[in-house]
Order: sequence, then C-alpha cells, then structure tokens
Amino acid sequence: MSYTLYPTVLYLQDTTFYRGFSFFKISPSFGEVVFNTGMTGYQEILSDPSYAGQMVVFTYPEVGNTGLNKYDNESNFVHIKALIARNISSCSSSWRSCISLPDYIIKKQIPHIFGLDTRSLTKHLRLFGVTNGILLNAYDKRITNIFNVRSINNIDLVRKITSRTTYRIYNSVFNNLDYFNRINFKLSTYNTISRKYKILVLDLGIKFNIIRKLLLFGCNVFIVPATCTYNHIIEYSPDGIILSNGPGNPVLVNYVIDTVKRLVKFSNIPIFGICMGHQILNIALGLQTFKLKFGHRGLNHPCGSNKYSEITSQNHGFAVNQNVFVDKDVSKIFSVKYLNLNDFTVSSTFHKKLPIFSVQYHPEASPGPHDSEYLFEAFIKLIDMIIHGL
Repeated sequence: MSYTLYPTVLYLQDTTFYRGFSFFKISPSFGEVVFNTGMTGYQEILSDPSYAGQMVVFTYPEVGNTGLNKYDNESNFVHIKALIARNISSCSSSWRSCISLPDYIIKKQIPHIFGLDTRSLTKHLRLFGVTNGILLNAYDKRITNIFNVRSINNIDLVRKITSRTTYRIYNSVFNNLDYFNRINFKLSTYNTISRKYKILVLDLGIKFNIIRKLLLFGCNVFIVPATCTYNHIIEYSPDGIILSNGPGNPVLVNYVIDTVKRLVKFSNIPIFGICMGHQILNIALGLQTFKLKFGHRGLNHPCGSNKYSEITSQNHGFAVNQNVFVDKDVSKIFSVKYLNLNDFTVSSTFHKKLPIFSVQYHPEASPGPHDSEYLFEAFIKLIDMIIHGL
C-alpha cells in the first residue's frame, strides 16, 4: 500500500530539531521525549499507561514488522503522545496480525514522525537528558512560545488515567487467557494454593498483563481508582494489594501516598508494588525519589546482586534514592534485594518486618526473558502464609 507523506518536524526545548515525515498532517503535539531500547513490543508501548505524556523514540531501526493484533494491548487506549521511529514498515508479517502499523496510526490519528536519525536523537537525550519536545507539520508557523507549557513533571498524570469506579475483572474479559497461559506462564505452585484470594489492585495506570498474571493464579481481582480511600479499601477485606505501574512524578500523588501509609500502619495486608507502585510504597515508608537523567526504558536491564542477575523489562523516569544504604534507621526497616546493574540504582526493596515488597521493574512483562515472573508466585505464597499464620 502506498501512503501520502507529509513533511514533519520534531523540535526539542533546547532548539535542536529533527526533520522527518508522517502519514497525515500533524497538529502540534507536546510531550516529554524519551527513548526505548527494546527490539520488540511497540504495540504494548503504544497502549501502556506508563507512557502517558511522553513521546517515545524507538531506537530499533524499524518498527511495525509484525503489525498489531487483538491481544497484546496493555490498555484500551493509546497513551503515548507521539511515536518517533527511523522507519515504519508498511508490511506486516505475522499470523496474528490484524492491521499494519501505518494503518493503525492513521486510524487512531497517533502523532508520529519517521525518517529522522533516531540514533543521533538518542545520543542527544543520553548526553543532555530527556527533554520536552513538540511535533508539528513542517509548514506550521506556530513555533513561537511553544514551550510555555506546563512540564509533565508537574502534572498529576495518575489522576487523569486511573479508573473512575471500582470493578471486578473476570477471566472471560481476556478471551486469550488459555493461550497466554500455554505460551508465557508456568504455574508451578497453582495446585498448592489452598483457595482463591481476593486481590485489590490500586490503579495508578494498570497494565493488562498484571491482571492476567493474577487471574492465572485463580485470584479474584478487583480494580480500584487511585483516589480510593483507606476505608473503602478495607471494606473489601482484600487478602493482598497490588500497587500498579503508572506515569509521571510519584511525589505528586499525595492522596495515594497517604492511603498507602495508612495501609502499612494499620492493615497488615500483604502489599506488592510494581514500578510507580514501588516508588509510592517506598515514599510512604520514608524514602525519597529522584528523576533519572534519561530513565530506564527497555527489555534487557540486568538487576541483581551477589553474582546473581535477572534480565528485566523496565519503563520509568524516576527511582528511589539510595539513602537506604546510609540512613541507619531506614536500613533497620528495609532490605535492598537487587540493584540495577547498569547504574546501581535501587531495583527492589523488602520490608524486614511487614509483608511488603516492591520492584522497580515489570515482572508481568514477557518480552523474551521471563526471569522475574516468580514474583507473582512469591506474592501469592506470602498471602498464603499470612492467612495461615505461618
């Protein structure tokens, strides 16, 4: 299929600009420009709520080779502000493909640009850090004062994308659950679980794959808004709580941090934090976070310690700071299990007294390595131990 191409420009806040093309005439689109080093997973990235507010640079030279299918979305919406690629394949080759990436971009009117030097752009972001950018038609003259826009670091993105109501998820919602189980998941202890547990997921920007993992363990899964109060959560009498992934700056969601503080202090309910959930849980327990220069976004980040490493999928721009190593009071509470072995930032923390732990990476993601899937099994086992008083 042939496509009409429109000259398009990506302007960065430091006045650097890159020229390329798009499949339709782009209206000005503003966001934070970040890069992802994964070779696969563009469909998941497009629909991942953690990318809300961000323009994603794909460092792999071509995306779209396998098209898009009905099953791999991580949410019901496109969340990225723009797709930035060296080349977008007009042909898709996969027995699962339902639509090509160019056709999907046009259908959903996703802001995008391709044909630019993404290697140069990525090197620029690594050198100077992630930055705001604007994407617009090359002949658009509205470049003046385009960056007089509020930075996404000061916007509560969680409140924008969290669910509005509490609801339960049933297995029938995912009509590919059996296929997913056969291909991606090993339930080594499923038959040893004594009963189905009620898991409450605090929706900070939940990915479908987290829900799938819980359903495969036979859990009764309830999704609650990020704005949900402590009393409302306790009314459900959950056996365990998941703090999900999500976008933006974790310190802006004070209402979630306050709720988690009360859960930690009064409930004794097992809590598992993932990505932003990890950051919020640690803030609630007295630690702080900071913004990384260019974030961790990719499928092959090594995490571990003491000659042990797991290959993990990561997508975050903030991290928990390392005062856990120098503050004696904090070190009495926390055990840091793993570090990111690329830059030695904190990748996971475990509470020494309470049934609480969290990881900065995504154990539900299955980009190839499945090294950290066991964490869901560990969470279920932890609940089982608490229920039986072990």
